Amino acid sequence: MRSSAFRRPVALVLAACALMATAAFAAAPVAVAQPACENKVSPPPPVDTSEEVAPGEKPPSPLEVPENPVGGQRLGECGLVLPPNAPVPPDGITAKSWLLADLNSGAVLAALDPHGRQRPASVIKVLLATVVAKELAPNATVAATPEDIAQECTCIGLRNGAEYTVEQMLQALVMASGNDVAHALARRLGGVPSAIRKMNALAIELGALDTRAVTPSGLDAPGTSTSAYDVALIYREAMKYPDFVKAVMTQRIDFPAANGNGTVPIVNDNRMLTAYQGALGGKSGFTDDAQHTYVGAAERNGQKLVVVLLRGQQQPVRMTDQAARLLDYGFALEPAASGNPVGRLVEGAPQAKKKTVEPTPTSAGVGEVANSTPDGTQPSAMQTAFGNVGGPITAVAGLGILLAMVMYLRSRRAKAARAARARQQTS
Repeated sequence: MRSSAFRRPVALVLAACALMATAAFAAAPVAVAQPACENKVSPPPPVDTSEEVAPGEKPPSPLEVPENPVGGQRLGECGLVLPPNAPVPPDGITAKSWLLADLNSGAVLAALDPHGRQRPASVIKVLLATVVAKELAPNATVAATPEDIAQECTCIGLRNGAEYTVEQMLQALVMASGNDVAHALARRLGGVPSAIRKMNALAIELGALDTRAVTPSGLDAPGTSTSAYDVALIYREAMKYPDFVKAVMTQRIDFPAANGNGTVPIVNDNRMLTAYQGALGGKSGFTDDAQHTYVGAAERNGQKLVVVLLRGQQQPVRMTDQAARLLDYGFALEPAASGNPVGRLVEGAPQAKKKTVEPTPTSAGVGEVANSTPDGTQPSAMQTAFGNVGGPITAVAGLGILLAMVMYLRSRRAKAARAARARQQTS
C-alpha cells in the first residue's frame, strides 16, 4: 500500500495540473463561428437556363481557392475592406462586389468582397482584347463568316466574306461590345477553343485565379467566373498595350457597313468617357445571370485609379454614376490609403500552393481561410490535431503526468533506502 506521504504530493501535483489546465483553457482563444462568404467558391446560382449542361455531361468543378487570398489577407474578407479611419463609402452602390485600386502602384484602396466570385458578362472582353493586342498586328485582317454573324447579339453587323483589320475589330469589340466581333477575333487567334485557352492562360499568368473564361464574349456558360480583384488585374494589364488604350479611349469610329455600302458610325458606349473628367476608358457588361458589370479608370492630379463593380443594378443610380462616386471616394482617400493599402494588385501569378475545395462555400470565418491560422500562416501539428484550445490542455496534462511519475520514482527510491538502513541496523 502506498504511504500517505506519497499520496499527498501526487494529489497536490494533480490538483496543480488541473488548475493549470483550467487557466490554459480560459486563456486560449475561442473560435467564434462566422458566416461563410457566400461566393467564396462559386458565383450565385443562375437565374435562367444559360448554364445548363448537355444531357450526360457534368458541369465544370469550381476553380480552386488559393490557401491565402491573392493580394493580401484582408482581401479574403467578404464585407467592406477599408483602411483605418476611412470614411464610409458613398450611398447608392448596388454592386455585390467592388474594388478601387491605384493603377500605377497596384495599391488596393478599398473594396467590398474583392475575391467574391461573380460572372463577368462583357467585361471579359477586356481579357480577349489583351490577348489580341499581345498576339495580332493591328493591320492583320480577319474575314467574317456566317458563324460570326450568327452569334447572339449585341452585334456590330459584319458582312459575310468581308475583310476587316484587327484594329477595326478591336475598336468595335471594346467600344460597342460586339459579340460577332469577339467570335471573329477568337477564330483569328486559332479558333474559339484556342482563344479561350489563351485567355485563361493569361489570367493565370497575371494571378487572376478567380477567373475562368468559357466564351470569348462573356455570354453565360457553365463554369464562368471572375472577381472584382481579377477584373482590376486584367484591366491594369490591358492598359499596358497602346492598341487597347487607343480603342478604349476612342469616342467614335466609322465602320464598314454590313450591306457593303459605305460606313456606319460606332460610338463608344462607355458614358463615363465623356461624363467624368479624367476618364481613361472602361467596359460595361450585362447578362441575366451576371447582372450589370463595369470596369473603368480615371486620372486626377497625376493619380490613376481603376474601379470595378460586379453584379450591380442600374436603379436607383446608373452603374457608370456608381463608378463615378467610387472614383471620387478613392481620390479622396489618396494618398494616405496608398501608404496603408488594404491589399495589392500582384505583378504576376503567386506561387503559393493551392487547395481544391468542394463546390460549396467553406466554413471559414470572414477574413480567414479554412485550414490556416488567423494570421494566414499554416497551423502547427499540435493545432491541427487538437485545435487552439485542446493543444494547451494536452500539453499541461502531459506535464502533470510526467511530474507525477518523477514523484513516484523518487518516493520508491526513498522507501527502498529506508528499508536498507533498517536491515543494516537489525543485522
